[in-house]
Amino acid sequence: MRHVLLAVAVLALIAGAGCDHGSEKTPAQQASDELNRGLEAHAAGDLDKAAAAYQKVLTLDSQNKYAFYNLGLIDHTQGDAEAAEIYYRLALNVDPNFVPALINLAILRKNAGSAQEAIDLYRQVLTIEPDNADAQLNLGLALLEIGEESEAQEHLARAVELDPSLQTHIPTPTPTPTPTPAP
Repeated sequence: MRHVLLAVAVLALIAGAGCDHGSEKTPAQQASDELNRGLEAHAAGDLDKAAAAYQKVLTLDSQNKYAFYNLGLIDHTQGDAEAAEIYYRLALNVDPNFVPALINLAILRKNAGSAQEAIDLYRQVLTIEPDNADAQLNLGLALLEIGEESEAQEHLARAVELDPSLQTHIPTPTPTPTPTPAP
């Protein structure tokens, strides 16, 4: 089963972070600079440095969904599902429609055996981004697992329509053996 773990959040909001804002920076500018440092460290694979930067962001901006999300992503990729879930939920408390956190939380919930909660989260993603191929795929796969074959097939077909490369992730039905008549 394919689950797309969304990577480090890219921030359009910090486009001006590299600009010279004078000698005194506001807390928002400091948070933006620190977030950029965290993103650079994260991309370079220095997760300890990235986590420290994201934590500093939260001391400057306690409602920074990107810092929460990226801390969750670090924990998620390191196998700490409980901590990751906490951070994803904190990001969603700031922005309930933050798609990357919704998708990754759905993956965690599905892996924890909460298929219905994962399904609900994927449905929420699709109300925000109906053309999200990965959410369509993962919703279809989750629906298959709970026996909702017809609806699952609709979502799987839509996923492939949006991204044909996903076809390789669609399970092929196991043929039912045909009984051999007795002679």
